[in-house]
Amino acid sequence: MSEDLKRDALSYHAEPTPGKISIELTTTAETLRDLSLAYSPGVAAPCREIAHDPDLAYRYTSKGNLVAVISNGTAVLGLGNLGSLASKPVMEGKALLFKRFAGINSIDIEVDTEDTQEFISTVSNIADTFGGINLEDIKAPECFEIESALIERCNIPVFHDDQHGTAIVTAAGLINALEIQGKCMEEAIITCLGAGSAAIACMRLLLTMGVRRENIFMLDRRGVIYDGREGVNVYKQEFVNHTDKRSLTDAIKGADVFIGLSGADLLTPAMLLSMADRPVVFACSNPDPEIKPELALATRDDLIIATGRSDYANQVNNVLGFPFIFRGALDVRATVINEEMKVAAVLALSALAREPVPDEVLAACEVEALEFGPNYIIPKPLDGRLLTRIAPAVARAAVDSGVARLPYPQNYLPTL
Repeated sequence: MSEDLKRDALSYHAEPTPGKISIELTTTAETLRDLSLAYSPGVAAPCREIAHDPDLAYRYTSKGNLVAVISNGTAVLGLGNLGSLASKPVMEGKALLFKRFAGINSIDIEVDTEDTQEFISTVSNIADTFGGINLEDIKAPECFEIESALIERCNIPVFHDDQHGTAIVTAAGLINALEIQGKCMEEAIITCLGAGSAAIACMRLLLTMGVRRENIFMLDRRGVIYDGREGVNVYKQEFVNHTDKRSLTDAIKGADVFIGLSGADLLTPAMLLSMADRPVVFACSNPDPEIKPELALATRDDLIIATGRSDYANQVNNVLGFPFIFRGALDVRATVINEEMKVAAVLALSALAREPVPDEVLAACEVEALEFGPNYIIPKPLDGRLLTRIAPAVARAAVDSGVARLPYPQNYLPTL
């Protein structure tokens, strides 16, 4: 990070008011009558109604449009285990994005424990306060157990965005990139550098989208995860491959797709040259990708490359997914965010990139043109159509798959 960016970031978070979120009143509180309705004695009326029928909390409180962003700070961005309090700026930032892009009220909660069961108990005990829970920046493999346990215990959507948000946006971009390159999911050979929560979730979703398990070569710090290798946890075991490949150099040779969720500058030009014709490279390590786009494009001119950065084409950014996924889930009061809803989000996001881009999006991105192709495989985060495409698709999938407690809204068109 440059000194200028660091200075501006610290100023942004400190001024004019510390932090990035606040609480605003949604009703009047100007008269004694208002106060008697808002608090004692009038507040007793909705309390009694909710005690009689808990679902009335959605009618008389803000629960239905309230998401908690919760972390213990054990995997903050790419910075590692900074602790719960140091994760607060990230969680506030996530709350800001919920409000800015989907009109969802959000509050950050930092849980000061690395004990998995204590974290699960803490979150499950407060879950009914909210309409949904977004888990964030929790290290693997604990994050898998935490999310699974909370989904089982809670009757509201629980979504670990580091896993599923990354997977949804990656899958949408990959569908389009492979089509542009004249390839398909079913035949693509994929090398995945990284075996943490995001990598495992990405590969799981790609299997749902049609990728063959035997065509996935996953690598962790010790190399290829192959049959018979010792020290492979139960989550990595899902992607054991019967292969004699051992290193990234071995695994990348002939691959159609490289997906990097690992670290900077790990994909060399020689490795890139060994890939199949018309390859797809998702170098998503942030802030420094596995290979810089300038170097990749100078090495070969038949590839499509995406990164996690906003200053390059084809940014794989979770903000393309989670606000709108939660919007759709909340609006039909879904109890979970299931596989059908994730796939619906993938397909809606993929389809939007193929549509003509409105002038207001071009202006916001400060470009003259955007057209479906090698440099535009996925929509831009400032595209206002994301809300009206993804949220309805997710809501419809929730209803159709039987996890919604409300019917699909008539003439549903979500707005901020």
